[in-house]
Amino acid sequence: MTAGVAGTRPARALAVTVALVLAVVTAVWAGQPSRAAGTTAAVEPLGVPFLPSPDPLHVTIASMVAVSMTVQKNVTIRLSDGTTRVTNQYTFTKLKIRSHMNVSQRAAGHTVTIDVPGEGSLGGYDSAGKPETTTMWGTISNVCVRVLVKICGVQGLLDFFGSLIPLTAGAEDFVGDIYAIRTVDDHAALDSTDNPVHLPGTITVTTP
Repeated sequence: MTAGVAGTRPARALAVTVALVLAVVTAVWAGQPSRAAGTTAAVEPLGVPFLPSPDPLHVTIASMVAVSMTVQKNVTIRLSDGTTRVTNQYTFTKLKIRSHMNVSQRAAGHTVTIDVPGEGSLGGYDSAGKPETTTMWGTISNVCVRVLVKICGVQGLLDFFGSLIPLTAGAEDFVGDIYAIRTVDDHAALDSTDNPVHLPGTITVTTP
């Protein structure tokens, strides 16, 4: 992938890994080195090996399925420009993409777009059949589930289900502005090489 060339340059189809989705999209295009490197205080998101860009990823998913989603509000995260944000932390179990996931980020004069037209995974099952966990930090503005009727909106779902939203029957029309995504296999052996992220699609980099 070559950046800095005017116009649109689509990459060939590939399976996008965690490092590619997060390190490339949120770090390379941030354009600013971290000014928080010297800080010693523990800051969310814990366990993420870099600081997210202040320019969030805009994520849409046409159809997805997961065992559940839980929400923790008022979580403080530190960004790569040294600022902090008070945002939400969403935790999914066995998150799989049924159709069309699109991720885009505009930062430092570039727009990076990852498009997955079909099925994919952001943490489903590992090779031993154990569940994987996906955490997102940011704001989900919409997600819809069907329980007799279609219910949309994160707040509406929280009011209906409480703090735990079951998504086993599937969810639609996911829209969120997300600073960081972390997918882990909580049950992986030390020698495991399972990759919990499988997003077969394309990456496009555009400049004005």
